[in-house]
Amino acid sequence: MASRYSLSSSSVVIFILGFLVIFSGSSSAQLSTNFYSKSCPKLFSTVRSVVQGAVSKERRMGASLVRLFFHDCFVNGCDGSILLEDTSSFRGEQTAGPNNHSVRGFNVINNIKAKVERACPGRVSCADILAIAARDSTVILGGPNWNVKLGRRDSKTASFAAANSGIIPPPTSTLGNLINRFQAKGLSARDMVALSGSHTIGQARCVIFRNRVYNESKIDSSFASTRQKNCPRATGSGDNNLAPLDVQTPTAFDNNYYKNLINQKGLLHSDQVLFNGGSTDSLVRTYSSNPKTFNSDFVAAMIKMGDIDPLTGSSGEIRTKCNRVN
Repeated sequence: MASRYSLSSSSVVIFILGFLVIFSGSSSAQLSTNFYSKSCPKLFSTVRSVVQGAVSKERRMGASLVRLFFHDCFVNGCDGSILLEDTSSFRGEQTAGPNNHSVRGFNVINNIKAKVERACPGRVSCADILAIAARDSTVILGGPNWNVKLGRRDSKTASFAAANSGIIPPPTSTLGNLINRFQAKGLSARDMVALSGSHTIGQARCVIFRNRVYNESKIDSSFASTRQKNCPRATGSGDNNLAPLDVQTPTAFDNNYYKNLINQKGLLHSDQVLFNGGSTDSLVRTYSSNPKTFNSDFVAAMIKMGDIDPLTGSSGEIRTKCNRVN
């Protein structure tokens, strides 16, 4: 009698096929820095030229593209879902609380996609274009460079509910909430503090920082007074007036953001909690005095964030236009 642990020939075939499926699936899930080296050799130069033009016209756009990548990756992974406009079949992420009247740069991504499609049609995902644009924006504004891992595919849907669930930490977040939200995405507290350094560029609306500049005590008084001049106390008055996240060098990617925190000049509550007598104070001090450490940690964290739940292999699709599914 055959052992009860032996396999019939048909079972062996099924087992081998199953193993091959698992193996091939895990292989396809690996992103690669040279993913398009043969299928779209002009990809990087094409993306760079559009981003360069957009940032030259408006320096703030560089920060917006970095932020767009972050808000995409935190909702169901780095799948380009944030780029999808609402349709009759689903309500997308763009009008969710953390994104509405806040995320921007969609036209830049659409312009990049149009040029990439002319160079190599049907090859490059919008999710990958977003990842490259975030890197290029950082470099153009004076930040560090890195090799972007590629091979993501695009989501066929987007989720208003997921984007609105609190998975994207709000600017009112406590330090504990920030740490927990990032850890839920596989990012450490160190990654979180490094990624927060992207607030060395960009601007925020009055409605986002009003409570801090009028009601919080751990804030430099002259800094608060300056911000109050362009942000009236009354809700609804000047809500969309802008202020730089980094008061020193708002359009340059550097480590002044951390120096501002030490001087209690963080614009957002969620900025200042990084240096407020808590567990991340020492990291803020390190990054404020050592720009090389900040740059290397920022690069590592951006690469790590880009690995959040990508669609690969036969999952998703390669969109022809980034704002709608095929």
